[in-house]
Amino acid sequence: MRIPGASGKTFTTSLLIGGVIFLAGFAAGTLSSVISAQGSGVSDEAREAFSPVWDVLQLIQDQYIDDVPAQALADGALHGMVDARGDQFSGYMSPDEYDLLSADLSGEIEGIGVVIRTDEAAGFVEVVGVLDGAPAQSAGVLPGDVFVAIDGAPVEQMNQLELAGRVRGPEGTVVSITMRRGDELIDFDITRARITIPNVESRILDGDIAYVRLNQFTDSSREDIDRAFEELDVRKRAGLIFDLRDNPGGLLTAAIDVASAFIPDGTIVTERFGDGRETVFSATGAYANIQTPIVVLVNEGSASASELVSGAMQDRGVATVLGTTTFGKGTVQTWNDLSNGGGVRLTIARWLTPNGRWINEAGITPDVIVEWTPQHYGDPDDRQLERAAELIQRGDVAAPEDAPGLPADALDNAA
Repeated sequence: MRIPGASGKTFTTSLLIGGVIFLAGFAAGTLSSVISAQGSGVSDEAREAFSPVWDVLQLIQDQYIDDVPAQALADGALHGMVDARGDQFSGYMSPDEYDLLSADLSGEIEGIGVVIRTDEAAGFVEVVGVLDGAPAQSAGVLPGDVFVAIDGAPVEQMNQLELAGRVRGPEGTVVSITMRRGDELIDFDITRARITIPNVESRILDGDIAYVRLNQFTDSSREDIDRAFEELDVRKRAGLIFDLRDNPGGLLTAAIDVASAFIPDGTIVTERFGDGRETVFSATGAYANIQTPIVVLVNEGSASASELVSGAMQDRGVATVLGTTTFGKGTVQTWNDLSNGGGVRLTIARWLTPNGRWINEAGITPDVIVEWTPQHYGDPDDRQLERAAELIQRGDVAAPEDAPGLPADALDNAA
């Protein structure tokens, strides 16, 4: 699978990159097709370089004071080999972790139904949202609760992915979780359930403005937003607000499909490889023909495919982008299946917006900056949403039919 700017930072450095739903595990924006791990042959130089690895394995098995499972040693070697590149967006996942990643995009999981993020500065994982009707809601879990222990095991040494793996489990089984709420420790015994992830949220706002939020780019994302457009009769509304805030990304194919709803033709994104080769992805032709003012909402948690889509819409002039600067992930990764059921993610290319911008570490800068940090997922005091509606009502947002097209020499000027 190829990953367009996967948001590999697991909601850290005070960023909320989409919210992992224990349903969602590890939000790592995943791409198109599975690439076989059975690649080309290993060079003689590499074989010679790796011979000490086998020596160390033999020494550990022969001399170490305790028995060490071979799989634990293999996992350590795999992590070390990929991590040696010093690329935070390349990495190895064990079979269990890889299963979590696959479930992220399936739309259905077995868990408790909360959205979480890691507070890097404070060093804890907290709940930022509880899904309606989910087991966590019935048990009384609230936004702001901080994980302390899972089934009696302290979580302070767990990363977000490990914590997600412990919370999730088969439907009908019970997980015991200790949360800190203020100065109080609260114990919850929660029965896991099969949960369908609500990937699209939509409604009509005051002022006859359609609102559509996309939480992640999955196989069904285009179908989901098309359905929302029809239900809201978007083409007859005063405007559309398309919310990509805290959307961590997803499938490249989904990103192209979603962008094609707003962009009738031409370039959506360009991949540039290390040897100078380029692959241009163009609009599919499945244009939704929405000729009403469009505002795209983004924030620092909008990453990967979210940046691809908002960047394409901004470059092509079909929408006004509003919010705060996005995460800034401008590289492409592939997922390679391994024989043990795990996977390796490797950076293979940079991706560029239609105008040739490489947004790595810089992010997409909104046309209209509106600073706002919600206290929890779904905070009703949404200044960015209010400002977007205000701009549409005042007529300060151009309709797509009035927007300029892509300059003919855009790719020639790519950096």
